[in-house]
Amino acid sequence: MGTAVVTDPALLLADLAACTRFFSRLPLPRLGPSDNPDAAPYFRRVSRAAPLAGVLIALPAALLGLILGLTALPPLATALIVVGTLAATTGALHEDGLADVVDGFFGGGTSERRLEIMKDSRIGTFGALALVLSVALRTILLSALLERFGPGEAMVLFLGAEALSRTLMVWQWSQLPSARPDGLGNRFGRPDTGAAGQAALFGALCLLPSAVALSVPALSLGLILAGIAAHGIGRLVLAKIGGFTGDVLGAVQQITALAFLLGIAMIP
Repeated sequence: MGTAVVTDPALLLADLAACTRFFSRLPLPRLGPSDNPDAAPYFRRVSRAAPLAGVLIALPAALLGLILGLTALPPLATALIVVGTLAATTGALHEDGLADVVDGFFGGGTSERRLEIMKDSRIGTFGALALVLSVALRTILLSALLERFGPGEAMVLFLGAEALSRTLMVWQWSQLPSARPDGLGNRFGRPDTGAAGQAALFGALCLLPSAVALSVPALSLGLILAGIAAHGIGRLVLAKIGGFTGDVLGAVQQITALAFLLGIAMIP
């Protein structure tokens, strides 16, 4: 089964639903005749909808941020609530991946030991520190964007970061080998070239509102930093564990979203 033509709306809607269910706790009903909520996601094709799913998953947090941003609540508090709401919506899936990767990479001396640590559900010192830094930085950056742009445009940029990070996640997923024989790629399939290309297209479309809100230098720096982060993680995981895992994909999502927000906050 190859990648479906992007103009098939029923199949694209089913792929969006499958991605959203896998990466979040949103209770989606069956969306059309092509959608089967009980079937395992076929990521060789379904992953193309990851950027769109990123926007849908982050939408409740963005709407809450928009409402709170219109009140007298301090921007820092609004930003923290937005970040917390997104984590609750995803079940902290990607945050867990980031913590596991940092624990494994800093706590293990061999590839086998790193993978063993990453599979352990307990969080270590390095993972806890990574989570604190990630949540703190995202909250501070989002607060700065709320103050500079106002709640409407700040939430648009927040949604853009979520779409971009999942686009880069799919790109790395399609490029890296699986680090485990029983890993995510072998169980559910890896994105093929067509799916990765369509994900890039959808990611670009999702970023158009952000492009309108930002200056060219700010948007460019955000994209550059996110791209460098994704490439750097890819090189690092090849050296450390020989390929990707589900945890690695979560770390890619978290770090590239943070890198994009950092870049757009650095330039007026």
